[in-house]
Amino acid sequence: MDQHEHYESNELIDRLPDHLKQFIKPQHYADYSPVDQAVWRYVMRKNVQYLARVAHASYLDGLKQTGIEIDRIPSMYGMNRILKEIGWAAVAVDGFIPPNAFMEFQAHKVLVIASDIRQVQNLEYTPAPDIIHEAAGHAPIIANPDYAEYLRRLGAIGAKAILSRYDIDLYEAVRKLSILKEAKGVDPAEIREAEEEVARLQHTEVEPSEMAQIRNLQWWTVEYGLIGDLENPRIYGAGLLSSIGESKSCMRPEVKKIPYSLEAAKQGFDITQTQPQLYVTPDFAYLMEVLESFANGLSLRKGGARGIQKLVDSGRVGTIELNTGLQVSGQFTRTILNEDREVIFFQTEGPTALAYREQELIGHGISRHANGFCSPLGRLKNINLAIEDMGPYDLKAYNFHDGKHLSFAFESGINVEGLNITGIRNIQGKLMLIELRDCTVTYRDEVLFEPSRGTFCMAVGSEIVSAYAGAADHRSFPNLYAVSKTVTRKTSRSPATLELEEKYRQVRVVRESAGKDDNRLREIFEWVERKAPEEWLLLLELFEGAREDALRNELHRFMEALALKRPDLATLIREGLDRVERSAGQAV
Repeated sequence: MDQHEHYESNELIDRLPDHLKQFIKPQHYADYSPVDQAVWRYVMRKNVQYLARVAHASYLDGLKQTGIEIDRIPSMYGMNRILKEIGWAAVAVDGFIPPNAFMEFQAHKVLVIASDIRQVQNLEYTPAPDIIHEAAGHAPIIANPDYAEYLRRLGAIGAKAILSRYDIDLYEAVRKLSILKEAKGVDPAEIREAEEEVARLQHTEVEPSEMAQIRNLQWWTVEYGLIGDLENPRIYGAGLLSSIGESKSCMRPEVKKIPYSLEAAKQGFDITQTQPQLYVTPDFAYLMEVLESFANGLSLRKGGARGIQKLVDSGRVGTIELNTGLQVSGQFTRTILNEDREVIFFQTEGPTALAYREQELIGHGISRHANGFCSPLGRLKNINLAIEDMGPYDLKAYNFHDGKHLSFAFESGINVEGLNITGIRNIQGKLMLIELRDCTVTYRDEVLFEPSRGTFCMAVGSEIVSAYAGAADHRSFPNLYAVSKTVTRKTSRSPATLELEEKYRQVRVVRESAGKDDNRLREIFEWVERKAPEEWLLLLELFEGAREDALRNELHRFMEALALKRPDLATLIREGLDRVERSAGQAV
């Protein structure tokens, strides 16, 4: 993050690792235009009215608890003052961020909120993450403690799910499309090209990675989840809560309702289309049950050759943990397996760090292992006792003395020769690292390590018990996640746009004043008729602010005519009119 960009912080945000803080941006609340405020207000008023009937009970309660107003875009500062009461925080980011980073924020109980807001033409739905989706969709539900704990656990597990190179390509393509969709003045051909790239990737047949499966679970629960009875479910997913179109259409019989299960991890989705099926969980506790079943099948809990191979295929920083507790973090590039498909040798390239219990071992960070790390694994040939289980007496018996030249062979056929310098044990007293100088490691006719590469640090362990994305100690890799080169497009406002925004501002001032000024509203209406006759949201704001029946009737007729002329706007216009009229009737 640019050192000149400042954001409001608190204890939860302060505790975030640096590789997450780089994504945090200031909200720049003053940049929200009067049009943006009108968009927020329209969506929120419509949603709250409708969602009171179909959303989970936690939603409306959560709106109050999280400090989200219906009439104004929330500020991060205001939200955080209230969110801290339930142990969470919120930060602003620039659109989509890398999948593991998003999950890791969640694991730290920090909501990631894209602070931009959708344009009027994308009012019903946008593929881009925006403050309506994040603040009005996600934040209220976390006031429910069972759901909040599910969200945290999903983040903790998802942060360590292994990605594929395909996942990164898809993330970058979706990020680009979402930015183009919400940017003003973009060539439609450029948007079509971005849509085609997303479609191409989404229809590419690939084995879903662990992250892809976690992303599916997130989508069918956190984003598009239904809860309760299969025949009459309630909405809790943020994607539905923040979409004034799909929150209604999802309840139709043609949208298939499926009991939530582990199968959801295999069900992909298309972010550019409404969902043809949705999953219904009986309660929030069941989400946790399914998540734990899913996590039991991940490399995080299974390790082994399959886990480390996923790290090799990902091409990104990952971690393996051995049965001794030693954790090796780096970009894994090679493994050698025996006939039983067990890892007998592994190698990383580039900066690598060693850790134990998520704490980097002193002297074994990326500066020490800047050019990679490699080690054999397994048991020694003709010796029944595992290396890690050798105590001082055993080491002496097998000539493993400090300062003594060693030569030993593994059952795998890997041979090690060198001068023993020292060893490191874990808190149970098991050896987990041996350092040798002037060392040569060979396997068959290949030299795996030679003295010219410096001191050989040999990891001690017979099996890989865990493999996961990211670093064991987050401090080892301050630049763990690369920030996307596709940046949000900010365009300067034209004189015509500024003039339009000023009209929105004036209408708001009149509407919120004690004495309504219909003369001023009529002047603005006449301006709209001349210069912006299809600016339906401004017309609706005028209609709401007007007191005189004559002006209201003129506005009503004008908007009905616009609805006939523009069928694509008809539902938005008529539902807006209906809502204002019912609100006026209730006030009377």
